[in-house]
Amino acid sequence: MKSTPRKSRDNVVELGRAPKTPEVTIVIPVFNEQAIISSSLSDLVDKLSLEGFSYEIIVAENGSTDDTVRIAQEFAARHPQVRVFSVGEPNYGRALKQGILEARGEFVICDEIDLCDVEFYRAALAEMRDGGFEFVVGSKRVAGSNDRRPLYRRAATQILNGMLRVAVGFKGTDTHGLKAFRRQAMLDIVEACVVDRDMFASELVVRTHRADKRWTEIPIDLHEKRPPSVHLFKRVPNVLRNIVRLTGIIRFGHDPLPKKPR
Repeated sequence: MKSTPRKSRDNVVELGRAPKTPEVTIVIPVFNEQAIISSSLSDLVDKLSLEGFSYEIIVAENGSTDDTVRIAQEFAARHPQVRVFSVGEPNYGRALKQGILEARGEFVICDEIDLCDVEFYRAALAEMRDGGFEFVVGSKRVAGSNDRRPLYRRAATQILNGMLRVAVGFKGTDTHGLKAFRRQAMLDIVEACVVDRDMFASELVVRTHRADKRWTEIPIDLHEKRPPSVHLFKRVPNVLRNIVRLTGIIRFGHDPLPKKPR
């Protein structure tokens, strides 16, 4: 029997219900991923069946114009540990934030549909369980990592990191990509974040550093299954605008470019 969609917080449409108290919640934002979403989720579920923890997967869809929603909902109907919601607009940051707030696990992992890196899950959980860390970043730039993206995208990461160091005192080597954290330790920081789209992840990491949470970075082997669903150069204007916003918010306590209410 198929699950019935329901309205969740913030008027997002949600399908599927996982066990109420999984140990781990995996949040995966998706946008126009009809080509890989079913195979990626299937592969992830198969791999997680070999791990020793209970889990839920939250597919956070944001504004797809292809069959991503339908495919994800059909997959969730067959897999009770998978939930799907849609925020109804192309907004990665809003979808990721909402997914985190919807999470029920003790640990939350933020992943990408073209990565689904279970090795990162394993390493990050060990850092949190055994090392006492509250926040773990899977870095493309830290020693030991292997970033197999095109040169121009590797360069863009370095440029963004440099801008964040100057603008808001960023202390690490990466803000985008894979993350894991203890949910209860991080909820107040997640709720405090105001920048969305591509820069929500950066604000989350910067606020974590400034709050003196116990954080660490671990190397990852980055090999994407497909090119980005939104080209890098189309994202530049919004990234620059949100860096200005983030600088005002972090440095001066106010948003110099507040968004108009939806």
